Amino acid sequence: MARPKAVVTGGAGYVGERLGRALAGAGFDVLLLDLAPPPALADAPLPSLSFAAADVRDEAALTSHFKGASLVFHLASYGMSGGAQLQRQMVQAVNVGGTCAVLTAAVMAGVGRLVYLSTYNVVYGGQEITGGDESLPYFPYPEGHYDAYSSTKGLAERAVLGANGTPLPGGGTLRTCALRPAGIWGPGEQRHLPRIVRYLEMGLFCFVIGRPEEAIVDWLHVDNLVQGCLLAAVGLTAEKGHIAAGQAYFLHDDHPGVSSQVNQFAFLRPLVEGLGYRHPTAIIPTWAAFYAAWLLEWLHWLLWPLLDISRWFILTRTEVLKSGRTHHMSCAKARRQLGYRPRRHSFQPVVAWFVERGHGRKAGSGRGGLRLAAVLLALLAMILGARLVRSNSSV
Repeated sequence: MARPKAVVTGGAGYVGERLGRALAGAGFDVLLLDLAPPPALADAPLPSLSFAAADVRDEAALTSHFKGASLVFHLASYGMSGGAQLQRQMVQAVNVGGTCAVLTAAVMAGVGRLVYLSTYNVVYGGQEITGGDESLPYFPYPEGHYDAYSSTKGLAERAVLGANGTPLPGGGTLRTCALRPAGIWGPGEQRHLPRIVRYLEMGLFCFVIGRPEEAIVDWLHVDNLVQGCLLAAVGLTAEKGHIAAGQAYFLHDDHPGVSSQVNQFAFLRPLVEGLGYRHPTAIIPTWAAFYAAWLLEWLHWLLWPLLDISRWFILTRTEVLKSGRTHHMSCAKARRQLGYRPRRHSFQPVVAWFVERGHGRKAGSGRGGLRLAAVLLALLAMILGARLVRSNSSV
């Protein structure tokens, strides 16, 4: 009996490659699409897991690769964090243009199910949220967000959910849904945690943003995200009554005090201390960090392309609001409709992953000059922020 075909855009990424392996284990022939192959594919190949180079904006190439597939996971995106958040044209082209190309290609190729990986940011833009659910409205576009990634992901999610129910040329119907994951973590994660480790090694991780009670957030282990992806795909089938069709779902670890509904910086403590560093105790108010990030964004714009400061350090306003403001959601809908059951995971494998690659505090390590620069920038931001607050221009 022939194995069904599944395609994963962004398949060379941290989540994409792991999802591909899980799909292969579930009986699919899996095609990973990305600009370059994942290194792990050569190190640990699977006969039912293959790769093809493709640009997510290339509708013709996508249509060709989607032919014969019954299921597509659209994970490819650009501009989630750091300096990439400031490349607005590329963010728009990939996140909106690419998603439209994926949807058109899926219809032309007769794909019956499509799962989109979205973000909390489609509803969050700096306001406090406690126990939010999927009834929350989309955050205002385009005037609301400080970054293009968040606003474009909102546009893309609406396009995906709006495409649900589209008739397919050869008969049948396209069923779509969207998953909104919390911050993703796990051994080998390549976006959030390596930046923290780099800042530790540069001596820049010397304060936390906001008081502990001001920054309660969610996190999501990669294995729990993969579980959610697989369950969402099942939820689009006739056997499940297409229960997930046209729906969005928040996903997080759902273990209060462990890796969900916890202070952002308290969550990172096992990593910081596991690598031999002292967890910072100094607190920078969220509003001060916000203005420091504003200054860094301006420096980036002024110096780019002569000097890319994001290679060393960049903190955006959106990242400050993600780190220093409470926003945690309920994943009760995913539990109820999809059967989502997140597992508990330890931080030890994450620490071990970094140690195996030579990270960890060395005797005499730390860069005092960079740390001083960070402190001075924070002080400058506090002075500037205080002036702006007095002028009724606060966050």
